[in-house]
Amino acid sequence: MSNGTISAMPPLYQRAGAYIPRVAAVHDLCGYGKCSLGIAIPVLSAAGCDVCPVPTGLFSSTRRSPAWYMHDTTEILSDYLAAWSNIGAWRFDAVYSGFLGAPEQVDRIRDLYTMYPKALRVVDPVMADHGKVYPTYTPELCAAMAELAEGADILTPNLTEAAIILDEPIEDAWAGENISDDEAHRLAEGLLAKGTKTVVLKGIQRGDGLIRNFVATHDGSFFEVNNELLPYMLHGTGDLYCSCLLAAVMAGRPTDEAVRSRATLSTTR
Repeated sequence: MSNGTISAMPPLYQRAGAYIPRVAAVHDLCGYGKCSLGIAIPVLSAAGCDVCPVPTGLFSSTRRSPAWYMHDTTEILSDYLAAWSNIGAWRFDAVYSGFLGAPEQVDRIRDLYTMYPKALRVVDPVMADHGKVYPTYTPELCAAMAELAEGADILTPNLTEAAIILDEPIEDAWAGENISDDEAHRLAEGLLAKGTKTVVLKGIQRGDGLIRNFVATHDGSFFEVNNELLPYMLHGTGDLYCSCLLAAVMAGRPTDEAVRSRATLSTTR
Protein backbone atom coordinates (compact mmCIF):
# COMPACT_ATOMS: atom_id res chain seq x y z
CA MET A 1 0.00 0.00 0.00
CA SER A 2 1.14 3.54 -0.61
CA ASN A 3 -0.03 7.11 -0.29
CA GLY A 4 1.33 10.60 -0.69
CA THR A 5 2.46 12.77 -3.57
CA ILE A 6 3.94 10.82 -6.48
CA SER A 7 5.09 12.47 -9.67
CA ALA A 8 6.19 10.56 -12.75
CA MET A 9 9.43 8.86 -11.72
CA PRO A 10 11.69 7.83 -14.59
CA PRO A 11 14.18 5.00 -14.03
CA LEU A 12 17.48 5.94 -12.43
CA TYR A 13 19.18 3.42 -14.71
CA GLN A 14 18.44 2.43 -18.28
CA ARG A 15 19.33 -1.19 -18.97
CA ALA A 16 20.08 -1.93 -22.60
CA GLY A 17 19.15 -5.30 -24.06
CA ALA A 18 21.27 -8.21 -22.86
CA TYR A 19 23.87 -5.95 -21.22
CA ILE A 20 24.92 -7.17 -17.75
CA PRO A 21 25.29 -4.25 -15.29
CA ARG A 22 28.34 -4.34 -13.04
CA VAL A 23 28.01 -3.33 -9.37
CA ALA A 24 30.85 -2.64 -6.93
CA ALA A 25 29.47 -3.89 -3.59
CA VAL A 26 31.35 -2.21 -0.73
CA HIS A 27 30.26 -4.16 2.35
CA ASP A 28 31.59 -6.45 5.05
CA LEU A 29 31.65 -10.24 4.78
CA CYS A 30 30.16 -12.29 7.60
CA GLY A 31 31.08 -15.94 8.20
CA TYR A 32 28.02 -17.05 10.18
CA GLY A 33 24.70 -15.29 9.58
CA LYS A 34 23.32 -14.02 6.31
CA CYS A 35 23.93 -10.29 5.89
CA SER A 36 25.99 -7.76 3.94
CA LEU A 37 27.92 -9.35 1.05
CA GLY A 38 26.32 -12.69 1.89
CA ILE A 39 23.04 -11.13 0.75
CA ALA A 40 24.12 -8.53 -1.81
CA ILE A 41 26.05 -10.97 -4.01
CA PRO A 42 23.31 -13.61 -4.50
CA VAL A 43 20.43 -11.11 -4.76
CA LEU A 44 22.08 -8.89 -7.35
CA SER A 45 23.51 -11.87 -9.21
CA ALA A 46 20.05 -13.42 -9.44
CA ALA A 47 18.87 -10.11 -10.92
CA GLY A 48 21.42 -10.43 -13.71
CA CYS A 49 24.12 -8.14 -12.33
CA ASP A 50 27.86 -8.78 -12.19
CA VAL A 51 28.67 -8.17 -8.51
CA CYS A 52 32.27 -7.28 -7.63
CA PRO A 53 32.82 -7.23 -3.85
CA VAL A 54 34.96 -4.72 -1.98
CA PRO A 55 35.17 -6.21 1.55
CA THR A 56 35.23 -3.52 4.25
CA GLY A 57 35.66 -6.00 7.08
CA LEU A 58 35.59 -9.70 7.88
CA PHE A 59 33.27 -10.86 10.66
CA SER A 60 33.22 -14.28 12.26
CA SER A 61 29.46 -13.92 12.79
CA THR A 62 26.80 -11.25 13.10
CA ARG A 63 27.21 -8.65 15.82
CA ARG A 64 24.18 -10.04 17.66
CA SER A 65 26.06 -13.27 18.36
CA PRO A 66 27.30 -13.89 21.95
CA ALA A 67 30.87 -13.56 20.66
CA TRP A 68 32.26 -12.23 17.38
CA TYR A 69 35.53 -11.15 15.78
CA MET A 70 36.07 -8.39 13.21
CA HIS A 71 39.07 -7.87 10.96
CA ASP A 72 39.30 -4.35 9.51
CA THR A 73 40.41 -4.47 5.86
CA THR A 74 41.16 -0.75 5.47
CA GLU A 75 44.90 -1.20 4.87
CA ILE A 76 44.41 -3.45 1.82
CA LEU A 77 41.75 -1.42 0.02
CA SER A 78 44.01 1.13 -1.71
CA ASP A 79 46.01 -1.62 -3.43
CA TYR A 80 42.86 -3.63 -4.07
CA LEU A 81 41.20 -0.76 -5.94
CA ALA A 82 44.43 0.32 -7.65
CA ALA A 83 44.55 -3.12 -9.25
CA TRP A 84 41.03 -2.56 -10.58
CA SER A 85 42.07 0.81 -11.98
CA ASN A 86 45.06 -0.76 -13.75
CA ILE A 87 42.77 -3.14 -15.64
CA GLY A 88 41.30 -0.09 -17.34
CA ALA A 89 38.60 -1.71 -19.46
CA TRP A 90 36.12 -2.29 -16.64
CA ARG A 91 32.99 -0.21 -16.33
CA PHE A 92 30.90 -0.03 -13.17
CA ASP A 93 27.25 0.97 -13.36
CA ALA A 94 26.71 1.32 -9.60
CA VAL A 95 28.76 1.69 -6.43
CA TYR A 96 26.72 0.20 -3.60
CA SER A 97 28.11 0.75 -0.10
CA GLY A 98 26.96 -0.45 3.30
CA PHE A 99 28.78 -1.28 6.54
CA LEU A 100 32.21 0.34 6.84
CA GLY A 101 35.11 -0.55 9.10
CA ALA A 102 36.93 2.79 9.43
CA PRO A 103 36.57 6.46 8.39
CA GLU A 104 39.34 6.05 5.80
CA GLN A 105 37.13 3.65 3.86
CA VAL A 106 34.95 6.59 2.84
CA ASP A 107 37.98 7.90 0.92
CA ARG A 108 38.20 4.58 -0.92
CA ILE A 109 34.55 4.85 -1.91
CA ARG A 110 35.23 8.35 -3.19
CA ASP A 111 38.09 6.84 -5.20
CA LEU A 112 35.52 4.56 -6.84
CA TYR A 113 33.30 7.56 -7.56
CA THR A 114 36.27 9.24 -9.28
CA MET A 115 37.23 6.11 -11.21
CA TYR A 116 33.64 5.53 -12.39
CA PRO A 117 31.94 8.95 -12.45
CA LYS A 118 28.83 7.71 -14.27
CA ALA A 119 28.06 4.96 -11.76
CA LEU A 120 25.00 5.26 -9.56
CA ARG A 121 25.92 6.08 -5.96
CA VAL A 122 23.85 3.90 -3.65
CA VAL A 123 24.51 4.40 0.07
CA ASP A 124 22.99 2.21 2.76
CA PRO A 125 24.44 4.04 5.80
CA VAL A 126 24.69 0.98 8.04
CA MET A 127 25.79 2.30 11.43
CA ALA A 128 22.92 2.25 13.95
CA ASP A 129 19.39 1.07 14.73
CA HIS A 130 16.73 1.41 17.42
CA GLY A 131 18.42 4.50 18.85
CA LYS A 132 21.84 2.87 19.34
CA VAL A 133 25.08 3.09 17.34
CA TYR A 134 26.76 -0.21 16.43
CA PRO A 135 29.72 -1.03 18.72
CA THR A 136 32.38 -0.83 15.98
CA TYR A 137 31.34 2.70 14.97
CA THR A 138 33.30 5.61 16.41
CA PRO A 139 32.10 9.24 16.28
CA GLU A 140 34.64 9.81 13.49
CA LEU A 141 33.25 6.94 11.43
CA CYS A 142 29.67 8.16 11.92
CA ALA A 143 30.72 11.63 10.74
CA ALA A 144 32.45 10.14 7.69
CA MET A 145 29.36 8.09 6.85
CA ALA A 146 27.24 11.25 7.11
CA GLU A 147 29.53 12.95 4.59
CA LEU A 148 29.24 9.97 2.24
CA ALA A 149 25.46 10.34 2.26
CA GLU A 150 25.77 13.76 0.63
CA GLY A 151 25.28 13.45 -3.10
CA ALA A 152 24.04 9.84 -3.06
CA ASP A 153 21.67 8.88 -5.86
CA ILE A 154 19.86 6.56 -3.44
CA LEU A 155 20.14 6.78 0.36
CA THR A 156 18.39 4.21 2.59
CA PRO A 157 18.71 5.14 6.28
CA ASN A 158 16.59 3.99 9.18
CA LEU A 159 15.46 6.62 11.69
CA THR A 160 18.56 6.41 13.88
CA GLU A 161 20.87 6.71 10.87
CA ALA A 162 18.88 9.65 9.50
CA ALA A 163 19.27 11.45 12.82
CA ILE A 164 23.03 10.85 12.83
CA ILE A 165 23.40 12.14 9.26
CA LEU A 166 21.40 15.26 10.17
CA ASP A 167 23.43 15.73 13.39
CA GLU A 168 20.36 15.39 15.60
CA PRO A 169 20.40 13.78 19.05
CA ILE A 170 19.78 10.03 19.15
CA GLU A 171 17.02 9.39 21.66
CA ASP A 172 14.15 6.97 22.22
CA ALA A 173 12.22 8.85 19.52
CA TRP A 174 14.53 7.27 16.96
CA ALA A 175 13.82 3.68 18.02
CA GLY A 176 11.54 3.19 15.02
CA GLU A 177 8.05 3.80 16.35
CA ASN A 178 5.42 6.53 16.49
CA ILE A 179 7.03 9.01 14.12
CA SER A 180 4.43 11.10 12.32
CA ASP A 181 4.15 11.58 8.58
CA ASP A 182 5.14 15.22 9.04
CA GLU A 183 8.26 14.27 10.98
CA ALA A 184 9.20 11.66 8.37
CA HIS A 185 8.79 14.34 5.69
CA ARG A 186 10.98 16.74 7.68
CA LEU A 187 13.77 14.17 8.01
CA ALA A 188 13.57 13.24 4.33
CA GLU A 189 13.68 16.87 3.26
CA GLY A 190 16.70 17.43 5.48
CA LEU A 191 18.51 14.58 3.78
CA LEU A 192 17.56 15.84 0.33
CA ALA A 193 18.93 19.25 1.28
CA LYS A 194 22.34 17.61 1.73
CA GLY A 195 22.38 16.67 -1.95
CA THR A 196 20.82 13.21 -1.88
CA LYS A 197 18.61 12.62 -4.92
CA THR A 198 16.36 9.85 -3.57
CA VAL A 199 15.77 9.06 0.11
CA VAL A 200 14.12 5.88 1.36
CA LEU A 201 13.49 6.33 5.10
CA LYS A 202 12.92 2.76 6.13
CA GLY A 203 11.69 0.53 8.93
CA ILE A 204 9.21 2.84 10.68
CA GLN A 205 6.89 1.04 13.11
CA ARG A 206 3.87 2.44 14.96
CA GLY A 207 2.65 -0.62 16.79
CA ASP A 208 -0.21 -1.19 14.34
CA GLY A 209 1.14 -4.30 12.64
CA LEU A 210 2.65 -2.43 9.70
CA ILE A 211 6.17 -1.48 8.71
CA ARG A 212 6.56 1.74 6.74
CA ASN A 213 9.07 3.19 4.32
CA PHE A 214 8.86 6.83 3.26
CA VAL A 215 10.28 7.84 -0.11
CA ALA A 216 11.28 11.38 -1.08
CA THR A 217 12.97 12.62 -4.23
CA HIS A 218 14.64 15.85 -5.27
CA ASP A 219 11.81 16.59 -7.73
CA GLY A 220 9.20 16.83 -4.94
CA SER A 221 7.75 13.32 -4.73
CA PHE A 222 6.94 12.06 -1.23
CA PHE A 223 5.01 8.91 -0.47
CA GLU A 224 4.65 6.02 1.95
CA VAL A 225 4.87 2.32 1.24
CA ASN A 226 3.68 -0.01 3.99
CA ASN A 227 3.46 -3.75 4.46
CA GLU A 228 2.49 -6.21 7.15
CA LEU A 229 5.16 -6.44 9.85
CA LEU A 230 6.05 -10.07 10.43
CA PRO A 231 6.74 -11.05 14.08
CA TYR A 232 10.31 -12.26 13.56
CA MET A 233 13.77 -10.86 14.18
CA LEU A 234 16.09 -11.89 11.34
CA HIS A 235 19.59 -10.70 10.50
CA GLY A 236 20.23 -8.76 7.33
CA THR A 237 16.72 -7.58 6.46
CA GLY A 238 18.04 -4.07 5.80
CA ASP A 239 20.72 -5.50 3.51
CA LEU A 240 18.08 -7.60 1.76
CA TYR A 241 15.80 -4.60 1.29
CA CYS A 242 18.48 -2.34 -0.22
CA SER A 243 19.90 -5.12 -2.39
CA CYS A 244 16.44 -5.94 -3.78
CA LEU A 245 15.77 -2.23 -4.34
CA LEU A 246 19.02 -1.85 -6.26
CA ALA A 247 18.30 -5.04 -8.23
CA ALA A 248 15.01 -3.51 -9.39
CA VAL A 249 16.68 -0.20 -10.22
CA MET A 250 19.38 -1.97 -12.27
CA ALA A 251 16.61 -3.80 -14.14
CA GLY A 252 15.38 -0.38 -15.29
CA ARG A 253 12.37 -0.13 -12.98
CA PRO A 254 11.17 3.34 -11.92
CA THR A 255 12.10 4.15 -8.32
CA ASP A 256 8.53 4.15 -7.02
CA GLU A 257 7.85 0.74 -8.54
CA ALA A 258 11.14 -0.60 -7.21
CA VAL A 259 10.36 0.56 -3.67
CA ARG A 260 6.85 -0.91 -3.68
CA SER A 261 7.83 -4.28 -5.06
CA ARG A 262 10.94 -4.75 -2.91
CA ALA A 263 9.26 -3.84 0.39
CA THR A 264 7.26 -7.08 0.34
CA LEU A 265 10.47 -9.13 0.51
CA SER A 266 11.85 -7.81 3.81
CA THR A 267 9.10 -6.96 6.29
CA THR A 268 10.47 -8.39 9.55
CA ARG A 269 11.99 -6.41 12.38
